[in-house]
Amino acid sequence: MPNVRETTAAEIMRKGVETISSSATVAEALRRMKEQKVSSLIVERRNKNDAYGIITKADVVTKVIDAGPKRKNLSHTKVFHIMSKPLVTVSPGLAIKYCTRVMKKSGVSRVPVFDGKQIVGILSVTDIFNHA
Repeated sequence: MPNVRETTAAEIMRKGVETISSSATVAEALRRMKEQKVSSLIVERRNKNDAYGIITKADVVTKVIDAGPKRKNLSHTKVFHIMSKPLVTVSPGLAIKYCTRVMKKSGVSRVPVFDGKQIVGILSVTDIFNHA
């Protein structure tokens, strides 16, 4: 059995991260998540100096659908209104034991894997659990 704690992010991350423009609507983001069978999308940078963002199904539920009197319209609300930015990321060579610490401390269940130039994958608590 492999030593899960010493496994690196690159070894178990999911490649082929799905992205969306910050100017897309939340309805478009939900459609894309459904089509691609993912629960989050990386929000593209506007330029190389900009930070990446992320939108998750949980963001949609808490910030749009279940927002009480401040409830927003999915077709009119833009991704940039509800996305999280900047992202908490990990490097491909970081050991899972440290990735989990980053996730726990940041209160997130997934982290993009960033190689210093671009996002090369995404690592979730589910990925780590399934690898154990």
